[in-house]
Amino acid sequence: MTARSGHPLDVAGRRRVLLAAAVCLLPLLLQLPPTVAIVVAAVGALVVSVSGRRMLPGWLRGGAALALLAWVLAQAGGAIGRDTGCALLAAMLAVKPSELRTLRDARSLLGFALFAPFATFLLDQGPLSLALGLAGALLVVVALLGLSDAESGLAPGGARRQLGTALRLVALGLPLALAVFWLFPRLSTPLWGVPERSSATPGLSDEMGAGQWLDLLADDSPALRATFAGPEPAVSQMYWRGPTLTDYDGRTWTMARRQPPPAPDLVAHAAPAWDYEVVIEPTGRDLLVALDLPTALPDGVRGGRDYTLRSPRRLDSVSRWRLRSAPPLRFETDLPDTFRADALRVPAALNPRTRALARQWRAETPDDAALVARALAWIERDFAYTLDTPLPGRHAVDEFLFDRQAGFCEHFSSAFTVLMREAGIPARVVTGYVGGRRNAYGDYWLVRRMDAHAWSEVWLEGRGWVRVDPTAAVAPERIYDTLEDRLAAGRPGGARFAPIFDLGDWARRGWNDFVLGFDANRQQAMLERLGLARLGAAGLVALLAVAALLALGGMLWLIARSDRETDPLLRAWHRLGRRYARLGLARLPHEPASAWIVRIGPATGDSAALAALTRRFVAARYAPDPADPTLARDLRAHRPTAARAAKETSR
Repeated sequence: MTARSGHPLDVAGRRRVLLAAAVCLLPLLLQLPPTVAIVVAAVGALVVSVSGRRMLPGWLRGGAALALLAWVLAQAGGAIGRDTGCALLAAMLAVKPSELRTLRDARSLLGFALFAPFATFLLDQGPLSLALGLAGALLVVVALLGLSDAESGLAPGGARRQLGTALRLVALGLPLALAVFWLFPRLSTPLWGVPERSSATPGLSDEMGAGQWLDLLADDSPALRATFAGPEPAVSQMYWRGPTLTDYDGRTWTMARRQPPPAPDLVAHAAPAWDYEVVIEPTGRDLLVALDLPTALPDGVRGGRDYTLRSPRRLDSVSRWRLRSAPPLRFETDLPDTFRADALRVPAALNPRTRALARQWRAETPDDAALVARALAWIERDFAYTLDTPLPGRHAVDEFLFDRQAGFCEHFSSAFTVLMREAGIPARVVTGYVGGRRNAYGDYWLVRRMDAHAWSEVWLEGRGWVRVDPTAAVAPERIYDTLEDRLAAGRPGGARFAPIFDLGDWARRGWNDFVLGFDANRQQAMLERLGLARLGAAGLVALLAVAALLALGGMLWLIARSDRETDPLLRAWHRLGRRYARLGLARLPHEPASAWIVRIGPATGDSAALAALTRRFVAARYAPDPADPTLARDLRAHRPTAARAAKETSR
């Protein structure tokens, strides 16, 4: 450590450094689990408070850091992933201020703090994360400028000046950043592997088990946004089809083991058809959703015979899909024996009361459609909808149908499907989303994760698979606890603040469209507007190289032009010289400061003050250890007074 880097940090400098580090940490904390974020923030505040009074012993600092890291790992269950790594980074940054004493420590903390905004983008790429990250980076630059002033022995230039300098530095690099964003080739896969998150992201999956949907139904974050070109379906027709679940072991529904592709004549569609674009939020899975049923699949999308759609890659970022759907008129009217057997299979030793009821109804009602209607009438008459349900026991369907008779879509669809199978009607569970909310500020529909839904499909002779939603059969007066009730309870003001949330989601959608959604197709459309439609991959790389070189060249030219103006003392001296130049008393390019004063002294009425400032400037500029913290301020405050005209001076 050099003597200069070991200079102690003053109180004002410490505050600036801690503020910059806290703002850098803030966006990362907002993406961590609430418990982890609160504990890390509390530990950071405690460390700042205690270490500001006295230096903690090394063993105590090390022990506290290890304890916090161990606690974070325990909260993650020992699983290592993106979110666990980011939580560990936040914990280390929270204890880092315990060793903040010198200018060197301050620079170390600021450099370490810059990792936090970058780590945030591994978890979220939203506008709020970007805005907070930029604010943190700007404050870091401002704090570094203050440290530079303190190290040089100059008086602080003021927060306003330092912020202006930081903004100019950002503007200097902006052309290069935009060139890379617009012209860097969009790749189908990342250049390097990014580990998955250790905690699962709420969303649709290839299974549905007892109690698994409660977290999903309590999440009001967006799942998808849909924009229609032309006719729109009624809200009651907005069934966003996701995974189809066929296999059942008594507690969990899973996708069928056999997934052949759909046959060309599998579905006959009815009118009308809907053309739409769906933008899906990241899920970490490859499952897609579409209005029931798509008439054709987008390029690269794989679809099974049950119309479970899978994207060619995992959805780790916002993705955009153009689709066309129409309601099915007939759906697989010829059901092969193997698929029929799969759609009738139930565990033999479970739910005896359901089996007995199904056999009784089958004996009394031979027609399949009439039996389905009978089951729906029973649900409408005797059942209720609520989210407050206990976990089921061994005979889950019996308990729901005969004991509780209350639950949500997970219970209704599962029990109804088992009842149909026991009665000899092929049936399966379909999961996805239902409904949507039209945004008041944009022409699109928002579907939230809490709109997740499960319904049944039964196979009827001559019609094939027919959608049956037993949850929708519950009478309105028997709905006790709805998703909207819980959402309104969780938001102060309830529906009164709905326009504010619509405005926020509209802004987020715009961010997705113009920033996160800037994919290869958007890039190609931009190049076409510029007359570069035939530009291939090699041409795009060449164009990027040219744009980057131009941006770097402009940056270097501006730096070279203002290189002599980076020193605040030198900048104040040059400003003083320009004031005298306006009076015709400019310093010649080759003229030393001392010779300049001798030459113009007789023409000024303040030669003594100017000579004193000049001597101080020469000493501060060229002495081995300058220590004149008020000189820059005095140079900025000095105003010249001319004794006679400049033309007389030139004689």
